[in-house]
Amino acid sequence: MKQSLKYVIMVAALAGSSAFAQMGPFGGAGSFAMNPTMAKLFGNNTAASATAQFTINDSARGQTVEMEMNMSMLDGKTRMEMDLTQVKGSRMPPNAGAQMKKMGMDKTVMISLPEKKLMLMIYPSLHAYAEHSLEDVPVAQRADSNTKIEKSSLGKETIDGHDCQKSKVVITNDQGAHHEATVWNATDLKDFPVQMQMTENGNDITIKFRNVKLDKPDASLFDAPSDFTKYDSPQALMQGEMMKRAGARGQ
Repeated sequence: MKQSLKYVIMVAALAGSSAFAQMGPFGGAGSFAMNPTMAKLFGNNTAASATAQFTINDSARGQTVEMEMNMSMLDGKTRMEMDLTQVKGSRMPPNAGAQMKKMGMDKTVMISLPEKKLMLMIYPSLHAYAEHSLEDVPVAQRADSNTKIEKSSLGKETIDGHDCQKSKVVITNDQGAHHEATVWNATDLKDFPVQMQMTENGNDITIKFRNVKLDKPDASLFDAPSDFTKYDSPQALMQGEMMKRAGARGQ
């Protein structure tokens, strides 16, 4: 039980911090909501929604993590929703999902607002959210007007019934930091990337997109909930909610 609870707290804390957003592909699973570089892989698609399936393989340790997120994009803004109880991996204790749900840390929503240079970390079960500055994104992950994109064709393939153009993509920012990815752009979905593969920090990552819709999502999805408690940082949110629980137990 203690080991499971420790794991739950670790996962919940990471999900609400910049550390989680900095792990893995171009910054990690959470990086779709935080890392501007990733948006460059979507080309001219500025409005869309899809289900993103992540598979992260750490071959050195023989570990694989799988997770699923619901993604929405609108004019540079991004929303990612995930259920931490559905994360699968060899290190996941059997009752970790139940513990996360009990703590109210099971559902997480990450919203990126580049124009405001903010990221919102929302916990629906806690009716609370925190702001995180996009200024904290490491230099290597930043994208700006000087970011260069180079694509080279690797032929054509069919992914999940979609005819795709397979390409190698190299993204280089003005600081000289570059990232590489193999991308499959579906010709019947306005070149939306239905699959991506990359290697970052020793991890082999595959991202597949299903249920792709190119309609504009509702603009309200990218707003902070007006009836939720606001915290100035993810760390303050964690501390505040833990103190609330401690106080409730003491009554």
